[in-house]
Amino acid sequence: MSAIFNQAEESQPEISKATSWKSWFGFILSMIVLFLFFRFAISVTIVSGNSMNPTIENNDILISNQLYFNLNNGDIIVFHDPHGYDVIKRIIASPNDTVEIKDGNVLVNDTPLEENYITGTANDMEKITVLENSYFVIGDNRTPGESLDSRSQEVGLITKEAIKGEIMFSLYPMNVKIGHE
Repeated sequence: MSAIFNQAEESQPEISKATSWKSWFGFILSMIVLFLFFRFAISVTIVSGNSMNPTIENNDILISNQLYFNLNNGDIIVFHDPHGYDVIKRIIASPNDTVEIKDGNVLVNDTPLEENYITGTANDMEKITVLENSYFVIGDNRTPGESLDSRSQEVGLITKEAIKGEIMFSLYPMNVKIGHE
């Protein structure tokens, strides 16, 4: 029996120190790539607040694309506000668009938006023109006082540079539709 055991030991190749270092190097390189991917390419955001109800609710977990995104009206974005917080809102108007709120209805370029994703009724707002390289964003919860967004002078228009990414999908709950309805 010991002869069989000795043969089995001799048939196994000996792992060299170079192979061991290569394995460690590959592991460390993989961890660095994963870190950079999650740091710069995508982001996980846990929602705090009700300004995007009913589309997105408090404690929902969202995934956003931070590397490449093409912004359009109706997209839901993450931007960095002047107070240092990441904020989630919907783009309503793009550069050179006009936007106003009349009788609770949002008009972009004098055309009323069909918004089946909102709750509440927004206060009226005079017509403005969105500046170049900026966007007008609003939360889906239009009840007065529920969403601090571009309607407020405190927030105003959001510059393209302040936008961190576009929400791609909801990780939790999985049934949330993101983007254009």
